[in-house]
Amino acid sequence: MQVSIRTYGCTLNQSDSELMSGMLGRAGISVSDGGEPDVLVVNTCTVKKVTEQKILYLLSGLERQGKRVVVTGCLASANKDKIEKAAPHASIVSTSNIDRIAEAVTSAARGNKVVLDGYRKIDKLSFFNRPESVIAKVPVSEGCLSNCSFCETRFARGPLNSFSEQLILKAVEYSVRRGAREIQLTSQDMGAYGLERGTNIAELMHKIALIEGDFRVRIGMLNPEHLHRYISDLIDALKNEKFYRFLHLPVQSGSDRVLNSMGRHYSSDEFNGYVSTIRKAVPDITFATDVIVGYPGETEEDFRQTKELIDSIKPGITNISKFAARPHAKASKFRQLPQSVLNRRSTDMYRFTRSIQHTGNSALIGNKVRVLLTERGNASINGRSDTYKEVMIRDGISDLQIGSSVMACVYGASISGVYARAE
Repeated sequence: MQVSIRTYGCTLNQSDSELMSGMLGRAGISVSDGGEPDVLVVNTCTVKKVTEQKILYLLSGLERQGKRVVVTGCLASANKDKIEKAAPHASIVSTSNIDRIAEAVTSAARGNKVVLDGYRKIDKLSFFNRPESVIAKVPVSEGCLSNCSFCETRFARGPLNSFSEQLILKAVEYSVRRGAREIQLTSQDMGAYGLERGTNIAELMHKIALIEGDFRVRIGMLNPEHLHRYISDLIDALKNEKFYRFLHLPVQSGSDRVLNSMGRHYSSDEFNGYVSTIRKAVPDITFATDVIVGYPGETEEDFRQTKELIDSIKPGITNISKFAARPHAKASKFRQLPQSVLNRRSTDMYRFTRSIQHTGNSALIGNKVRVLLTERGNASINGRSDTYKEVMIRDGISDLQIGSSVMACVYGASISGVYARAE
């Protein structure tokens, strides 16, 4: 039997797909990206409406073609009815049941539909067994402790479920032994990791730092409402050379009024304070953040305050989303802003933040940076600096090897990263 997996969404979803691939392999089911599969597994996302529409369109087409499909991921968990409408014959596996993916695939291959849903608290790292690769995605938890008014993912992933610290450390060690040079710790909310176990992400980082080997760790999205619990320990951990000097702290809005409506438990001043404190201790750190424009009730003054906050912290990366009502999210019941307002503010914020990013990257021109090479393109070999800046090298790439580290001199910049020559 031949199976393919198509993945939408975040790094956590990508790690779920890798886990399912390993489970299928151990069940004697071949997983490949090429050819015509007997069964297609579609790992879905429900964060953005536009992504959901794209997935449902795909499923409708596969249904018309009579393809055998298994749908999993957040859309399968949160909106099973939409999947059943688009593809009545597709099997469905919720995110907390992916350990039964082989059962679902085998049934689908025989032409039988199964629905494996309902919340189950499982430690997915019990199934960790990834192939050799330079980048390893290691999930540390799923679910969260928040109740943001705009979010559908909490409904899909359920309450916080932090995975075993022992299994996380084992997964990192295993990945490093098999050639991983970059470890991407991933979670729905890294900031909440371990809080129901009496620990936190900073304590986990200190233990990862003791693992032998030459590798770098990227910390995934960390909700700032938990930072006050362990910010000093987090700063100490970020100073260790095994961690990229990088944090993804999603602010969502610079307006306290909007943050309160969103259910975000911090103020714009508190967020700014966290960034200032961390940057004072780790001056060259790269911050990434997320912003939602056009949240219900957002005024021009609220929007201005968000731009003001972004200008103050000058993130290296700003991910921008136009608000879109999600079915189970509280804000879907609020009065929505006109689409024209969303479009205008999105364009404005895009131009504003991209200018900040380009200016920040241009400031690196003339600097020498250490680069961990992780990806080979058609005309370049790309990697990450110690501050997780994307570095693109175009000259002399035939002599460079994926997984190696090189010193490079930065000579140019773009919105997304920098261009450099290896020394």
